[in-house]
Amino acid sequence: DPLGKPSDRVLLFAYLNSFHETGIKSPLDAAILKRGPPEMEGYRKIDEIPFDFERRRLSVVVEKGGERLLITKGAPEAVLPQCVRFEANGEEALFDATAKAKSKTVYQKLSGEGYRLLAVAYRFVPKQPVYHSTDERDLVLVGFVAFFDPPLEEAAEVLRSLRRDGIKVKILTGDNELVTRHVCAAVGLSQVRLILGEEVDRMSDPALAHAAERFKIFARVSPSQKNRIIRALQHRGHVVGFLGDGINDAPALHTADVGISVSTATDAAKEAADIILLERSLKVLHNGIIEGRKAFGNVMKYLLMGTSSNFGNMFSMAGASLFLPFLPMLPIQILLNNFLYDLAQITIPTDNVDPTFIRKPHRWDVSLIRKFMIYIGPISSAYDFLTFGALIALFHASEQAFHTGWFIESLATQTLVLFVIRTAGNPFRNRPSRLLTGTIFTVVLIGSALPYSPVAPLLGFTPLPASFMLFLIGLTGTYLLFVELAKRRLMKRFLRDRFV
Repeated sequence: DPLGKPSDRVLLFAYLNSFHETGIKSPLDAAILKRGPPEMEGYRKIDEIPFDFERRRLSVVVEKGGERLLITKGAPEAVLPQCVRFEANGEEALFDATAKAKSKTVYQKLSGEGYRLLAVAYRFVPKQPVYHSTDERDLVLVGFVAFFDPPLEEAAEVLRSLRRDGIKVKILTGDNELVTRHVCAAVGLSQVRLILGEEVDRMSDPALAHAAERFKIFARVSPSQKNRIIRALQHRGHVVGFLGDGINDAPALHTADVGISVSTATDAAKEAADIILLERSLKVLHNGIIEGRKAFGNVMKYLLMGTSSNFGNMFSMAGASLFLPFLPMLPIQILLNNFLYDLAQITIPTDNVDPTFIRKPHRWDVSLIRKFMIYIGPISSAYDFLTFGALIALFHASEQAFHTGWFIESLATQTLVLFVIRTAGNPFRNRPSRLLTGTIFTVVLIGSALPYSPVAPLLGFTPLPASFMLFLIGLTGTYLLFVELAKRRLMKRFLRDRFV
């Protein structure tokens, strides 16, 4: 009741309100109804005044024994100002300053302990066709319904992990300041200063953008205010993910770059979300982010490898055609080379990713791909021309031997180079996955063995002398060394240009 004592009458009126509500029921309504129906025989619904985020309360009108009763349930700060009397110990009294102070102390104490509260009040109303929000006045305060929903045990640990991995966590909640402080402190998000919804309304867009960047906790915010905060963060260049499960979270879920909800959320929230978590665990969210970064890192490896190799091969093919009286490589050999090259990349998704890459978020940056292609592609082409010169001047290769030699050199250099470009650091410190290592070496061995196999004549290949294979080993080793040096210089310049 308003003085903090247990009261079945509070539960009865709260149950009547939730039971007869026709809108989308909140988790708090579900918790009230789950308690089981009290003795409510004889009550008949007459009308309803729906909830809205301005009033922050909902009322139903029921009739029993010819008398009509308006029952209001909502945020304490929205219901208490409408009350003129209160019930306690089975008696009704004037809701004067002393009573208001006592009831406020009750709800603030419970809020400070982490309980979410709804105030319940009523009044007898005359018979009329329709009831409006203006009828929510001169109420009798019955008391408070308290709900305790502790944070998950893993929440504090997961939030620490998110911060460690470069993800800023901010709280946007409709709960009051006291509940918000208690819950945030329990998960390690305590902050002396938090922003209330009424302050958000008074802020201009630039001021809100500054506050959204600086502060972590926003309490008593409405759906439109959540939306403004997310847009403010986006305007400052952040990629924003938003996790919510209520109907009031739907606008923010839709506005965020990534809307995340849960399987138990309202239909409106799930419809607006991009991702729905099936497990009741924040670890799933963190694991998903890490796996996403790994996938992004491995996609970048594929793009850097593919663009630089193809860029170099284009120059090599065009340049060789200028002085050779025959095609540098036959069409069937080009197709086979591309097939084996693609086969070597199938296991890139299994590769290990630099721990430093996983520890911070990354954006799609086409400039890095372009610079890598321009820097590394010409090195690949230069080694192709070196191979052309050696085949003609040193090994006096025939047309068929020239095709075979460039096929093996091209396949070896453009597949083995993945060991170098797969990491921004030292390739010997971050080892590739076993599956990727096995696939690359298998493809190189297959390409090297084809000229000595029974199908060689069908593919236009011919066996090459052992001296060429020794030359190729040395050539490939120096190529990988030069690519590593160019990569380090490029990455150093790229990071300097990006952050200076």
